[in-house]
Amino acid sequence: MEIGHCRASEQLLLFASAGEVSVSCSGGSWQSLDMPTQVCSGDEFDLRFSENSRLVVLKPALELFPDALRAGVLRQFPAMSPPIKKYLESMRFYFDNAHARALTRELLGQLARFQAGGPVAVVPKMQPLDRRLRRAIEKIEQNPGWEFNLEELARYAGASERNLYYLMKNNTGMTPYRFYQRQRLIRVRRRLVDCQASEAHISRYAADEGFSHLGRFAALYREHFGELPSQTVRRRQHLYEAEAEAGELSCEMLV
Repeated sequence: MEIGHCRASEQLLLFASAGEVSVSCSGGSWQSLDMPTQVCSGDEFDLRFSENSRLVVLKPALELFPDALRAGVLRQFPAMSPPIKKYLESMRFYFDNAHARALTRELLGQLARFQAGGPVAVVPKMQPLDRRLRRAIEKIEQNPGWEFNLEELARYAGASERNLYYLMKNNTGMTPYRFYQRQRLIRVRRRLVDCQASEAHISRYAADEGFSHLGRFAALYREHFGELPSQTVRRRQHLYEAEAEAGELSCEMLV
């Protein structure tokens, strides 16, 4: 799939977190986004995605090496790849808003040191997940209609219930049920963010994921994302209104 005529409303860092993603700036050659790649404010560029790929778009608060920037020229930062990859892997298992903020502060601190010309800390490579744990996680992530059953999950993973419980707790900081609940919250949030209708139906989306008590759902949502579902909807609406007033669709909206 290709997305053409994107325009950076401000300086961006583009980075493929899954699959193959390439970028072409000002009609130039295609360049892989397997490492953080800088796009200047105002640049127009095209994107090419492989199947099941994912693109991360970062907006640095300050310009990176502003004296060296030239419009239409892509600059890559391989030294940034390890801390960003570790961050993205860790964010897969953050268990509440406070934890997510702590992980983000750590990443921003590393990027700030890099921007100031300091050395980037060596990031130890994360060990692959235990095969049994990986199977359990994939079952929860890839089967939205599945109702939680620890005995069934353990049997599918090839572990005892006790072993699976401790495998997940020790590797992710969450129990199997907490991880299952987290995935349901994430799916609701995605629907709220992606909703194209004039009104997002929070209660219906929550009910579709098995949350029958709206007050309890809102509390869990706020604990995990740091805001109420209604606040997510308002922020999404404000973003779309701002883009509509600008009269253009930016890259940030497209991806």
